[in-house]
Amino acid sequence: MLDSQGYIADRDLATSVYLAIQLRKPLLIEGAAGVGKTEVAKVMARALETDLIRLQCYEGLDATTSLYEWNYQRQLLHIRLQEHSDLPLEEKEREIFSEPFLLKRPLLQAITHERAPVLLIDEVDRSDEEWEAFLLEVLSEWQVTIPEIGTIRARHTPHVVLTSNRTRELGDALRRRCLYLWIDYPVFEKELAIVRRRVPGVDGQLADQIAAFMQFVRRAKLDKVPGIAETLDWSAALMALHRDHLDREAIEQTLGVLFKHHDDAELVRTQWLDHLLRGLEDAGREPKPWNQPMIQRIADNVLPRR
Repeated sequence: MLDSQGYIADRDLATSVYLAIQLRKPLLIEGAAGVGKTEVAKVMARALETDLIRLQCYEGLDATTSLYEWNYQRQLLHIRLQEHSDLPLEEKEREIFSEPFLLKRPLLQAITHERAPVLLIDEVDRSDEEWEAFLLEVLSEWQVTIPEIGTIRARHTPHVVLTSNRTRELGDALRRRCLYLWIDYPVFEKELAIVRRRVPGVDGQLADQIAAFMQFVRRAKLDKVPGIAETLDWSAALMALHRDHLDREAIEQTLGVLFKHHDDAELVRTQWLDHLLRGLEDAGREPKPWNQPMIQRIADNVLPRR
């Protein structure tokens, strides 16, 4: 299913997604930024032919913002239109506090959806502990109570994917409620397969060198290690520059695609680039196809210890 949507998955990831779908359990995915956590939810939605509902978490997120709000402008307009109506006051109140005047935010959208959507709760670690406790209640009951309307229960239990970059430790109660998956940086073979799948027309030699270079560069002492997203952006950039192989000039011209911090780019340019190029040269003398043990051996020989 994942492969049909262009997502290269190993057995652990595929099993976790399958169990989350079959058991209707939330799937908590942790890992470094850029390793494909959010993409899992997008691929699930496409594969299941259902809608993706995304809730982006941030510090200060509260129940109102994530659940529902009243459309005050529409309520005021309706009140003005009903000023001369003969309806009783109670009836007027029931009208303006009814579902047509409700602004559904992501959690309520997921609960009231006509078919089971994929609910992506992205970067849940950025939210506050109070909101995390509120979320746990929603995930446990799949119902919410709106004082003016009453209790709304889920028509269909959503498929839930939570992602975390581990900027703070999540509570044990939320973790127990979820299936858990850790996504690490890919090995050489997987990264090469991703580049070939996601960057059509990429030169074979260039794809090999890109995947090998990424394995090497992740051993550098960087503040922000480039992930799969940067690998794909870099591959597309090199193709746009009509490059069919990696050399010093191609790498130096495109450092800004890989590294989003000045200190990281300068560190690679001044201290690591010679070692990385030597690693590519040594790999070029190896017979094809290249593999992770070979890349690891070269890295151990030519790259400084972290």
